Amino acid sequence: MSVLVFAESSEGKLVKASFEAVSYGAKLASDAGTELNVISFGGASDEEFNKLGNYGAGKIMVERNINEVQPFQMASIVEEAATRVGADTIIFSYDVTGKSVAPIVSAKMKAGLVAGVLDYPELSDGFVVKRAVFSGKAFARVKISSAVRIVGIMPNSVGAVEMTGSPAIEDFNGNVIGAKVTLKETRKEDLGGQVPLPEAELVVSAGRGLKGPENWGMVEDLASALGATTACSRPVSDLDWRPHHEHVGQTGLAIRPNLYIAIGISGAIQHLAGVNGSKVIVVINTDPEAPFFKAADYGIVGDAFEVVPKLVEAVKAFKASN
Repeated sequence: MSVLVFAESSEGKLVKASFEAVSYGAKLASDAGTELNVISFGGASDEEFNKLGNYGAGKIMVERNINEVQPFQMASIVEEAATRVGADTIIFSYDVTGKSVAPIVSAKMKAGLVAGVLDYPELSDGFVVKRAVFSGKAFARVKISSAVRIVGIMPNSVGAVEMTGSPAIEDFNGNVIGAKVTLKETRKEDLGGQVPLPEAELVVSAGRGLKGPENWGMVEDLASALGATTACSRPVSDLDWRPHHEHVGQTGLAIRPNLYIAIGISGAIQHLAGVNGSKVIVVINTDPEAPFFKAADYGIVGDAFEVVPKLVEAVKAFKASN
């Protein structure tokens, strides 16, 4: 038996979450004393796929006849790959693509699926994984007892561990079925050169405390100084102060950056549900009773219009002196 990891590529590049998924699979395979295989697709070069060797990939199978995500086709290829290599464990990143493909594979293979996994499995008593429940307010440990199991790991939950390796890359040439649902059009937001929110390690976010879109310049200044991506609360996007692709929270994007700075956001439970997986949370708010402070690692009670410009100056000064 073996471990199989699904690695996504887009526009000739592997997405960041794929490296974490392969790293996760490599440790799992090592702990279980088995081998690791990777299935991917698209028009990325062998040089690009070779990068996965630095995260533990042994053999990489590439289906080059698929260049865009079609969930039913992807699921069919993953199922075929799992059968070829005799995989009993399949790893997905629980991102947009993983959420659409993994459940189909689960249904096709009658495999137990646990989504949103936050840590490596415990193997001493079967196969037990940890995931967040109740919008991140509690954790559950779930035992997967099926012959084939599928794990969807939450992006940025365990990190990607680099190592040395030289993988074998081979064309997969699978039985590519016709898609039951065809993707007609893909629209990509103009991110202005920023890292997409699901992949961002640093995020600066703001809410209605900014009082209007005309004041967003200082948020962008702080994000630019830190090399961070900007985000916002739901009311801000509903008011069209900021585009909807920046909305984070229960009804928007769920993110897990290393640093999340919340400016003028009170911290309603719906917002916290989407950001409480952040490694470090910094809250800036004039209201010392704002609920966000209870979830914060660091808090500044103060006027954002005074605090943020000083933070920008401090960050620039720190960078200039280092």
